[in-house]
Amino acid sequence: MLWELSVTEQRYRAVLEVLAGVPVTEVAERYGVSRQSVHAWLRHYRDEGPPGLEDRGHKVHAHPWQIPAELESAVCELRRAHRKWGPKRLVFEMGRRGHGVVTRSTVYRVLVRNQLIEPRSRRRRRQDYTRWERPVPMQLWQLDVTASAFLTGGTEVKIVTGIDDHSRYCVIARAVRRATARPVCRAFVEAMTVYGVPEEVLTDNGTVFTGRFIKPRPAEVLFERICRENGITARRTRPRSPTTTGKIERLHQSLQDELLDVHGPFASLAALQAALDAWREEYNTDRPHQSLDMAFPASRFAPAVSPLPLRVPSQLATASAQQAERPEPSSAGLPAAGQEVPLVAVEADRVVPPSGNLWVGGQQVWLGPALADKKVTIWVDETSLHVLLDGARIKTLPSRLGVAELARLASAGARPAGPSPLLAGTGTAIEIERTVNATGLAGLAGAQVSVGYQLAGQRVTLRMDGTQMAVITSDDGIQPADGGARVTGSLTVRGRTRPLSFDAKVSAAAGEVRLDAEVPVNRADFGLTYSPLRMASLDNTVTIHAVLTRQ
Repeated sequence: MLWELSVTEQRYRAVLEVLAGVPVTEVAERYGVSRQSVHAWLRHYRDEGPPGLEDRGHKVHAHPWQIPAELESAVCELRRAHRKWGPKRLVFEMGRRGHGVVTRSTVYRVLVRNQLIEPRSRRRRRQDYTRWERPVPMQLWQLDVTASAFLTGGTEVKIVTGIDDHSRYCVIARAVRRATARPVCRAFVEAMTVYGVPEEVLTDNGTVFTGRFIKPRPAEVLFERICRENGITARRTRPRSPTTTGKIERLHQSLQDELLDVHGPFASLAALQAALDAWREEYNTDRPHQSLDMAFPASRFAPAVSPLPLRVPSQLATASAQQAERPEPSSAGLPAAGQEVPLVAVEADRVVPPSGNLWVGGQQVWLGPALADKKVTIWVDETSLHVLLDGARIKTLPSRLGVAELARLASAGARPAGPSPLLAGTGTAIEIERTVNATGLAGLAGAQVSVGYQLAGQRVTLRMDGTQMAVITSDDGIQPADGGARVTGSLTVRGRTRPLSFDAKVSAAAGEVRLDAEVPVNRADFGLTYSPLRMASLDNTVTIHAVLTRQ
């Protein structure tokens, strides 16, 4: 019968053989171990007897760098109280609170051992990133706009943020309802009022910060104007390069993790702003920054002192004097029933291009090459657009600009407008009933007024108020009686066709509608006009196709 010996029994037999006089080399070769192992077995047998031949653990019984139990408990308690703190922040806080010196790797192993973080392999840093930093504070600010802040009613609001590149000091954290030109620039101006004027600002290519991508041609926006008038160098990132403004993107991550995800949504815009102010104070003065070797941003920041006063555009200064932000919506601030809401009107000076085709806020105004290089004044609100030359009104068009377009014009330098160039009138409206003939004309004071052939045979009311006249139909529909139309179609020049859209005057005669208008082609050496063409309708959008010839 075969008996299998345990490891301890085999070691015991080897020791007995050596004690009986067998050479150690021969015993080691027979048992397949080294001579050093046989000598170790002999030493353990002499010291402890047969129990000394049992397997021993390899654990170190004492280590001078082993973390004490109370220190490990303190690390775990800090982590449980602040779930967003990583090993490096915990090392800083342990030293700050007087618990002693621990290393980052030790804290990481403690967190893994107590299952407070999930172990993961370290991500290797990309070597193609170029890390840079301005040498002194107030040399460069990074500005951006972030979202993901909500009020209790579900309204999403924006947050304008700014950070000093050298110190990581948060100079702007302003909540706004809409991140348009004026609120963003107002937050920028308020920060410069407190901390001084920086030498440079770095932003992305949003239309709030730059107008170089505005169509049909680049234009200076309000933010660029503020920078230019205060001697600030405005720098832009390359398109699709968010890592260039990595410092402020990291600020957004901290803002989201430490405030918005924890305490949102907020009861009101004022409550959100109060929370932002408290968070910004803690971020600047009580939160160490890892890229600053755990220093506080406030310890590296110093405001700038400029010998020149801060220059603020007039429209922004006026709006800031009235109120920094619109108050919360309430019925008290709304107009009463039947009360008219005043229209916003702006004025802007423009030089007529050689083609005679002027663009104002996205609306085309055709003035003709005869007025090329002339300086005209544009008066526009949500209803009408007037063109003035040397103070005299030379053209009036229906305005296609809304509140957003007017605000964009104001941010680009347009000034608040004065009274309308139209005559005020007596304040008395006159209404006359007429029957529209088969060609869409109605007789008035010995003249024919075009009201549209689609109203042929109907009884309409012509309402005249000052210099305006409107046509009131039986279904209370009102339309202007100025014979204007919006023409869209295509233009063919030298065999090449492109889309075209412009305003024109129309006339009706002999049972058909005819169009006569000059066509803008953006080429000064072309004198192209439409020949009279037949159209299908006389509504606000008339689609035609024309082949032009040079006259």
